[in-house]
Amino acid sequence: MPVIDMSSNPQCERQHPAPQRAEVVVVNPNGTLKNVFVWIKSGLAPAHWAPPAEPARLDQHGCVYQPHVLGIMKDQRLEILNSDPVNHNVHAESVTNPAWNESQPPRAEHKFKQFDTQEVLFPVTCSVHPWMRSYVGVSPHPFFAVTGDDGSFTLQGVPPGTYTIEAVHEKYGRKEGNVTVTPGGAATLEFTYGS
Repeated sequence: MPVIDMSSNPQCERQHPAPQRAEVVVVNPNGTLKNVFVWIKSGLAPAHWAPPAEPARLDQHGCVYQPHVLGIMKDQRLEILNSDPVNHNVHAESVTNPAWNESQPPRAEHKFKQFDTQEVLFPVTCSVHPWMRSYVGVSPHPFFAVTGDDGSFTLQGVPPGTYTIEAVHEKYGRKEGNVTVTPGGAATLEFTYGS
């Protein structure tokens, strides 16, 4: 995790008592990876899942995007906050969904965006602060997760069936595995990155 050089913006630098590190690769104490987006890539029967009424949130705090990796359902609202005392420029570098690039002044009104097409993953950057980067995965269904501090993920409420599960990491790329879920049962799948 390299140290981010924020010296070009003292207001950003002052918000961190210790040097801020880039989250490109975060290895947990147990040797697992944080910030891996995991979702059901295929195998679900055709269905319509209503997006949550509650928006997903992406904050700009300490001149860093939080969270670093975010999952959202297609047509769910994304609430974008600027908790910083500086201007940011939120740039969704999506390809399948329309890209956008909008300024957001300090503590401005929250922005709300939606994505109407599946897209896993695309970066969200800041044109003012080049070190700022997060990733968004847009899923057509609710069966996705982002690995946390122990590297695990859970996909709740998956109907019985056989599925292709995909894990996507911003640096190490994509991995796939197959799993079968029985009625009332659970299944386990592990992904390994590295040599």
